Amino acid sequence: MSTSPATSVSDSRYFQPNFLEKVKIIVHLTGLRHKNTVLEKCILASKKNRRISLIKTRATKREQHCNIEHLKDRNQQNWVHFVGVGGCGLSALALIAVKQGFEVSGSDRKWSSFMDGLQQAGVRLHIGHSTLNIQSENGSRFPNCIVVSSAISEDNAEVLHAKSIGITVYKRDYWLAKLTENHKLIAVSGTHGKSTTSALLAYVLKSMGDDLMAVVGAYVSQFPGGNVIWGDGPHFVLEADEYDGCFLGLSPYIAVLTNVEWEHVDFFQDEEAVKTFFRRFLKRIRVGGHLIICGDDVGARSLLDYTSEGSKPEHASGTMLVTSSDVDGYNIITYGISSTNEWHASSICPNSKGGSDYVLCHKGQPLANISLQIPGAHNVLNSLAVIATVTVLLQGQRQVHELINSLKLHLLDFIGLSRRFERIGKIHRCHIYDDYAHHPTEVYFVLQAARQRFPSMRLVVVFQPHTYSRLAALKDNFAVALSHADHVVVTAVYSVREAGPRNVCGKDLATSIISSPSEYIPSLDDVVDKLALEICKDPLREIVILTLGAGDVNTVGPKLLHELQKRLCIT
Repeated sequence: MSTSPATSVSDSRYFQPNFLEKVKIIVHLTGLRHKNTVLEKCILASKKNRRISLIKTRATKREQHCNIEHLKDRNQQNWVHFVGVGGCGLSALALIAVKQGFEVSGSDRKWSSFMDGLQQAGVRLHIGHSTLNIQSENGSRFPNCIVVSSAISEDNAEVLHAKSIGITVYKRDYWLAKLTENHKLIAVSGTHGKSTTSALLAYVLKSMGDDLMAVVGAYVSQFPGGNVIWGDGPHFVLEADEYDGCFLGLSPYIAVLTNVEWEHVDFFQDEEAVKTFFRRFLKRIRVGGHLIICGDDVGARSLLDYTSEGSKPEHASGTMLVTSSDVDGYNIITYGISSTNEWHASSICPNSKGGSDYVLCHKGQPLANISLQIPGAHNVLNSLAVIATVTVLLQGQRQVHELINSLKLHLLDFIGLSRRFERIGKIHRCHIYDDYAHHPTEVYFVLQAARQRFPSMRLVVVFQPHTYSRLAALKDNFAVALSHADHVVVTAVYSVREAGPRNVCGKDLATSIISSPSEYIPSLDDVVDKLALEICKDPLREIVILTLGAGDVNTVGPKLLHELQKRLCIT
């Protein structure tokens, strides 16, 4: 699926004229508090917009007008259609819409695992995009509105048809903003680590008795809803995505910032462009709110200078009050490995569970011993972000020591999420893992995590580059990161949203890796055959196979496991 160049969050091409102003007036006059009332009002307003639009075009669209008029019956269940529903982000919103009592349908170009849960919840799902997807079987009903993923182009058949008959089209960011605006929003942002941090935070809060809502951009086996937690309390944990400016409509009470560097090179021209968006996001923090930021990260820390209007903040103490023209004031709390942070970790070491142990310190004073099942220094940082956030959120309800003692238990119980150093299986002494890493920094940290868990084993990495633009921009950095493996297999590039010159390929990356043996095998099936052949030559050899990438390289692990079981006659 190709897409047109991404637009900024302020781009109003997807919205009916003056619609934002109408919604603001509705919210102001009614003092809405119930979690789905705002969305219901949005839909009622979209009905009105549609009627006006159709009156203007009655001469040419009389038949469509007659069909749409049926939607004036407000006793009918409101119908919301999601375009790109198979993605982790939109599938969560569709599931929440079901919980809120809406009639829900959705479409995507192919089936995804997230659609399994939607189907069980009663969502009508369509494979492929067609105008028929946004009308009832007899053509007498149409959705009240449709919500569109960032991955969907403006020339999508359903989007174009919806606009032509007056159905309001929302981008995902606006729908998220309306969904969360009456909650105490905890928005977890950053270039890397958003999914794990938001999942861990939501899991810990839920385990501590918080009746929160949460939306995470990955499957979490410990969530009943997969990537959603549904609750009636005031707190809402959200993985806040910077791509396409999606997080710029949010108004968080707490913003967590894990790190900042150049990523999504198809949307952001350079690192400074990324920082510009994050600066705008920080200005969205509510007055009296909190910014919880990794003080070890150079990119994240650089934003503090700008936020405090040019004066370099003294963040050694860990807590500051920042004021700017857009924000009256919010607290900044830092975390990291360095002792200059308010919350920091010391004495980090591997543990018997394959994760990490460390001593948690607050303002230089040891508080507790923390144990994690999930490996890697990056997950130590993620857990520190969670600890800092929970203590801010619940500090008025419990003493700090009581909070930390409760936190310890739930941090240890967290087993991780799908495609984040996920164990696929083991056969003899061959361990197969998969990870979503598709940026050089992510590749580096997951290889360090693999070395931590399996320090003496041979590490073979299968890397599938994700998008040509990212590979072209970061090829040399990928080569350095991948050199920490014992052997590297690079596949063909996975790209579904790019339409442009392709002046780089996986082979170029393979030849750039100097420190470790590497080879280029374009086909994933050929990769499976090659690995199976090599492993079967010495089936008792200790080896770790790690597949990396944001595309379909995750199919290699299960296929390889099946092929090895067949060849080695293991049932």
